[in-house]
This record gives sequence, C-alpha cells and structure tokens, in this order.
Amino acid sequence: MAGPDTDWDKWWPAPAKLNLFLHITGQRADGYHLLQTAFQFIDVCDELSFAQRDDHKITRSEGLAGLPEDQDLVVKAALLLRAAAGVAHGVDIKVRKQIPAGGGLGGGSSDAATTLLVLNHLWRLGLSSASLQSLGLQLGADVPVFVGGRSAWAEGIGERLMPMDFPERYYVVLDPGCPVSTREVFRDRQLTRNSQPVTIPGFLSAGGGNDCEAVVRRSRPEVARALDWLSNFGEARLTGTGGCMFLACESEHAAEEICTQVPDPWTAITAQGLNRSPLARLIGQPH
Repeated sequence: MAGPDTDWDKWWPAPAKLNLFLHITGQRADGYHLLQTAFQFIDVCDELSFAQRDDHKITRSEGLAGLPEDQDLVVKAALLLRAAAGVAHGVDIKVRKQIPAGGGLGGGSSDAATTLLVLNHLWRLGLSSASLQSLGLQLGADVPVFVGGRSAWAEGIGERLMPMDFPERYYVVLDPGCPVSTREVFRDRQLTRNSQPVTIPGFLSAGGGNDCEAVVRRSRPEVARALDWLSNFGEARLTGTGGCMFLACESEHAAEEICTQVPDPWTAITAQGLNRSPLARLIGQPH
C-alpha cells in the first residue's frame, strides 16, 4: 500500500449497508432505542477525498446538495477526531454521493466513518479501532460498524457489535425516492418498541422483520407501494429506518432481471453483500 504522503490524492470508498432485520426491543430513559439488527455491507459506495489545508480549517467543498457544511457528518467527524488527537491539522473534504440520503442505507454514517479512518491514517494519529468506534458513536449509532469494517450482529443502541459473516448474496435495492428521517420514525408513538429479543441461531434459521416498516408504510404511501411491488418477487424488506428496500436473490442475473422491470420513477440497482468493507481492504484496520 502506498504511504500516507501519496494517499492524499486518492478517492476512498464509504460503503452502504443493509439491515437484514431490525427489531426494537426497548427504550432507555434517555430516549435512545434498544435494538437488535444484522448489518451487512453492499458494494454501493460514496467516495471521499481529502486535501491538506495550511490554514488549519476543516471544510467540505463538495457534498450532498442542500446539506449545510457545518451539519455534514464528515465535517463533524474531522473536528471530533482532531480534538481527540490534540492536533491542529486542516483538511478539505469532497464527497461524491451515490448512496441515497434518507434511504436507510447508512450513507451519512459511512461517510463519517471513512473520514475517521482515513484521517487517522493520513494524519498518522495511530488511534485504535476501539477509540475510533467510540468517537463514531458520538456521531451516530451506525457509525461504529462502518469503522469496524466487518458485517456484524448489533445490540444495545447499535454499539454492541459481534462481527459475523453472512451469505454474500446479490440483492435488488430499490429506491422509491422517498427519504425518511430516522428521528421521525423513532418519535412515532405507534412504533413497536417491545419486540422479544431473538437469538443469532433463531435469526439465521427463521429470519426477522423490520419494526420500523409499519411506521414508514403509513407515513410514506409510495414506499408501501414499492414494497408491495417488490414483494411479488420474494420477501422484500425495508432497510433501517429509511425509504429504500431490498430483496435477496438467487443470482446476480435474477437481481438484474427484476431491476429491468422496476416502474418509473423508482430506481433499482443490483448490489452484492459484502462481509468486509472495501475501505478495510485499502487501508487496513487499526487494532
């Protein structure tokens, strides 16, 4: 692998994820929801680049349209990392978005994790994976799994991770174009918050659902229509708290065939499940 001095010119991947299931098992006194889920990466990625600045500022010159720079998780991640490491480095970040915002695919969290990992590498900070995951949790419950770089079983608020390998299947990932706010879903009074915990063997043998689906169906009729349409081909699932959904297929060809039939204006892609983040392969993971 090239050294940090030459790595400034690279574009770094930030992969999307699927929640293979999502159960809400309770709620803490501070309002955070307790959950069980299985995270698996897919080969759909945002791309980030990092350029050194001499004025010690942290800026984002390219990113999601309509998202103010100071609200972008990549800027917040860089500021958090710099403060934790006690350095005064400056950086300009560019983000090329491929992952739909509000789709439940983890794009913002993944971008933040890539920022933590890559700047830890480029700034030669030497922080451990555990330290970076702890920082990431301050930015969002999904960030630690992206920092860890492994598909995982998750509990707690999403921070208790057990790395796991799931079948690296091909999926249809359908976006009906209806972004959904995580905060909106978790504030809904009709959200199921008392699902019985499941065991890993139980999930592997029988699968699981998504407790957020009923809320999203009610608030986003277009998502409900898309889920019903995709369910004609098999067991379609909502991913996370967003508006995107997925269907596991027997082959890449089968997934591509379904994608060709998706009605306008919805969009769909074929994606492969990954148990290791493509960023981990490029950068290596701190221990």
